[in-house]
Amino acid sequence: MTDTPRFDETHDVIVIGGGSSGSALAGRLSEDPDTQVLVLEAGADVNNWLGTVPTAAVLMVPSKLHNYAFETVPQPGLNGRRGYVPRGKMLGGSSGINAMVYTRGQREDYDEWAALGNSGWGWNDVLPFFVKSESNDTFGAPLHGRDGPLKVSQLRSDNPLQAAWLAAGREAGHIITNDFNGESQEGIGIYQVTQDRGERCSAARAYLRPHLDRPNLRVTVQAQVQRVLFDGRRAVGVEVKVGGQLRRLQARREVVLAAGAIQSPQLLMLSGVGDAAQLQQHGIPVLHHLPGVGANLQDHPDFVFGMRTSSLHTFGLSLRGGLAFWRALRRYRTERRGMLTSNFAEGGGFLRSSAAQQRPDVQLHLVVAGVEDHARKLGWGHGLSCHMCLLRPQSRGTLKLASRDVNAAPLIDPAFFQHPDDLAQMVDGFKLTRALLRQPSLRAHWQREMWNTDLASDADIEALLRQRTDTIYHPVGTCRMGSDDMAVVDARLRVHGLLGLRVVDASIMPTLISGNTNAPAMMIGEKAAQMMRAEAHEPLSASPLAQAA
Repeated sequence: MTDTPRFDETHDVIVIGGGSSGSALAGRLSEDPDTQVLVLEAGADVNNWLGTVPTAAVLMVPSKLHNYAFETVPQPGLNGRRGYVPRGKMLGGSSGINAMVYTRGQREDYDEWAALGNSGWGWNDVLPFFVKSESNDTFGAPLHGRDGPLKVSQLRSDNPLQAAWLAAGREAGHIITNDFNGESQEGIGIYQVTQDRGERCSAARAYLRPHLDRPNLRVTVQAQVQRVLFDGRRAVGVEVKVGGQLRRLQARREVVLAAGAIQSPQLLMLSGVGDAAQLQQHGIPVLHHLPGVGANLQDHPDFVFGMRTSSLHTFGLSLRGGLAFWRALRRYRTERRGMLTSNFAEGGGFLRSSAAQQRPDVQLHLVVAGVEDHARKLGWGHGLSCHMCLLRPQSRGTLKLASRDVNAAPLIDPAFFQHPDDLAQMVDGFKLTRALLRQPSLRAHWQREMWNTDLASDADIEALLRQRTDTIYHPVGTCRMGSDDMAVVDARLRVHGLLGLRVVDASIMPTLISGNTNAPAMMIGEKAAQMMRAEAHEPLSASPLAQAA
């Protein structure tokens, strides 16, 4: 399959996707005035209150407003239920609708990547890019940055329930930490968030918006890429639909897929790169048989505890709550403080589910709202919730095409609880979290549970986990980095067997990191930009497998 098209316009680098990784990559690449960078984003530029007020995410996460709102295929491990996979459809991607939690994962996560043969991806290799990215309002060197584009701050919600969360942690015997990205991640604490003085700091706000006046940086929104174009084995451009018109754009040096763990593998397959048998099923001509595309899907399985409360320090539907909202709105307008700056998931924790675990294997998010079915089910009154997710599941799923139509949602299968150890660890995490929520300092703030967790046997707990577990929006791994036959990209993120094509987003992660994936996605963009800038004046580079092909 070889295209030798006539192009409508030409750039040095075309970045497909203006999300967390794509924004960081493009912003950094455009620092070189000799590199012409084009960003193609399928969503809109949400440069209004929806994009800046932190609590506005509640309007987007449960709906299709600037959100792809994908679903998984039925999950046998979850009693045949479909999971919910929101993905941001806007400039900034999922960093525009997420809970803004700033965590990096654990040192061991990245050292494992390096041990798997990915040179340059150990903790000491990636830490400088986290530091370079960050402008932290509290912490500094050597683990934090103060001058980067991404604003990271303490919460400004002033919610007294934070103190109750910390007190409950002490009562349960847990470590209390003020920095989940410090020397040790373990403990109970309050999350830092990607905010700038009370406003959301998405990847687009950090890396793109300040530089839109650069003559070598162009950002086109509502641009749906249809496929990557090739001349032989070299990627030479993209076919994209903008304003209903199909256009062909040339990349002199590289095409970069930064569309995320769901849509980067989808676009590769639509372009003829993937498992040959699967592509042929959809009538897609095979350009390059690469069976790992769409394999190795991982996500954090997550269970939510829900509690009813009368506290107006939580979000909910009530007459008293409505009055509190208007007071909070006035305060936000004048101070950029108070409840409207909340990320909802204010309290956090990284704990070991049992003594057998040598490092934290479960993560907690204390949410100052009653959350059922991803906030798609609303009830009268106020609530508290606590998410408990498994950090390093052993189950591995897949991402496959449902159709050769780019607008058709792909088949997302995280294979939750496929590995029996995942469920066993979740049972231990369930018990640990339940005990924490019942400590006196926190128990004083809620009256009853929204669903019963007072279960005596492991079998009953397992049944409840299968009934209520779902995704927590951290899909990774579908274009895995490595050097074996199932790897998709090499350690420089070049697609094996092809020229001029990279993948730069969370899909390249060999294993899921122990925490929220937004900061690592931006780190990947930062690191890729440095690699690409170093290669900019060298001969067109290829992965070792491409050179051997």
